[in-house]
Amino acid sequence: MSNCAIVGINWGDEGKGRMVDLLTEKFNVVVRYQGGGNAGHTVINEKGKFALHLLPSGIFRDGVINILGNGVAVDAESLWNEIEAVRAQGVAITPENLKISDRASLLLPWHRELDSLEEARLADKKYGSTKQGIAPFYSDKYQKKTVMAGELLYPDHLFSHLADLLEWKNLTLTGVYGAKPYTMEQMTEWVKNYGEKIKPFLCDTGELLQNAQKNGKRILFEAQLGSLRDLDYGIYPYTTSSNTTAAYAPIGSGFPGARIDEVIGVVKAYSTCVGEGPFTCEWFGKEAEELREAGFEYGAKTGRPRRVGPIDFVATRYGVEVQAATNIALTKLDVLSYMKKIPICTRYIVNGKETDRFPFPALLAEAKPVIEYMDGWGCDISKVRRWEDLPEAARRYVEAVEKAIGCHIGYVSVGPERESIILR
Repeated sequence: MSNCAIVGINWGDEGKGRMVDLLTEKFNVVVRYQGGGNAGHTVINEKGKFALHLLPSGIFRDGVINILGNGVAVDAESLWNEIEAVRAQGVAITPENLKISDRASLLLPWHRELDSLEEARLADKKYGSTKQGIAPFYSDKYQKKTVMAGELLYPDHLFSHLADLLEWKNLTLTGVYGAKPYTMEQMTEWVKNYGEKIKPFLCDTGELLQNAQKNGKRILFEAQLGSLRDLDYGIYPYTTSSNTTAAYAPIGSGFPGARIDEVIGVVKAYSTCVGEGPFTCEWFGKEAEELREAGFEYGAKTGRPRRVGPIDFVATRYGVEVQAATNIALTKLDVLSYMKKIPICTRYIVNGKETDRFPFPALLAEAKPVIEYMDGWGCDISKVRRWEDLPEAARRYVEAVEKAIGCHIGYVSVGPERESIILR
């Protein structure tokens, strides 16, 4: 494979980080192309356990260049704190292995504050934001009211631009929410404390990517969240504020002419969801708690308990279509080992009729799951490394998922560690 995108097929938290970490040995460049620090990729390798939020998951591979593309919401404060934390665990992060697009926009302190203020205003109608400022950031970006990272290199222009934005943003903070206004002194201090620290990592990443392609280098595009959180194709309005699809990778990376040769979609062996919105296959009570504990399903960014349920064929098939996935990585199969019977959501009931198609968002709240069961395998499979060594019931489960979603499952993960993988 030449260029590859690794994307989430469902609601996010499928295990994309562990797949990027695994596959980067075959690639020269890893690019995050959308989203911000509002979600996390958990990676476990020989260097330790890491919860990444902005750093590309290829940061642990020597010789790999990691890029934050122009489509990313670059929160300089969170990014710098993450760099410091990862460095403290012995991982080298330098301007040689981490690059930030000069065309990426900066997430500013008021974006986080506005996120919290709006969630509080919405009260019981809230979207379930992680309050990292993502929605206000992308709203401002499309209004052409953000600071591009490259402006840090031109201080006179930067502070003149910031002054204009400050005047405009304070109208919303004080007039709509009754909050305190920001001052130029505060923003100058923020630039000094965080903007200056990321300046050495800035460059024209578009040129870098084009040259890498010309020189035969392999590029891996890393997405955040999953298909059902995509702004256009997800469970709107309970989505993120960017496009999580592989089709957006060339645009958000800074290399619009890039060709994606393979799309690896990551699917969890059961369903999880962080945040608000419809979740048709959701479990509650003791059943949910057992699965949550077995899979340690808590948000990497927030620590919030994830909503859980059986694998959802309707949603997963739709996610595969949206991503145009060519290969699937099925993660956390080992978590299901405690179940005697494995539940599967095979169809939905919408308006009294069964359907295989994922409904329009307005219909999702009333959708009901049709649940069927397969035999469990009842033993620990976390040490299995060959397909033929999996219990027959586990193989049948994987094959049933593959048939239902219409895409080959080439990777089966049976643990969080880099080597806990079965290739098919």
